[in-house]
Amino acid sequence: QVQLVESGGGLVEAGGSLRLSCTASGMIFSINDMRWHRQAPGKQRELVARITSDGTTHYADSVRGRFTISRDNAKNAVYLQMTSLKPDDTAVYYCAANVSSGTALFPKRSDYWGQGTQVTASS
Repeated sequence: QVQLVESGGGLVEAGGSLRLSCTASGMIFSINDMRWHRQAPGKQRELVARITSDGTTHYADSVRGRFTISRDNAKNAVYLQMTSLKPDDTAVYYCAANVSSGTALFPKRSDYWGQGTQVTASS
């Protein structure tokens, strides 16, 4: 099994910054994509940012230029630096990772999710 643990959420004023962290542990051979999603009350969960195993990044239009995703492969960790936060960024933020495990004969790739961390940007 693989566990993802997030930290770093909180309450900030609009225009402020926060840095989210997420660390994976457990039966991990390698981690492929790592992602941050968010879900605001009454809305569907949406993909915010993605980083591939080689460090290529992708962002939703709503956060591009304000959020930065990064990863530390040695620590099995992914981060989300959020700046210029807006009230519309208020949501529960979830990290997710696509993890390779199993054996060479029976490889396995699965998505795992963290428990979520609340981010609130007040106006």
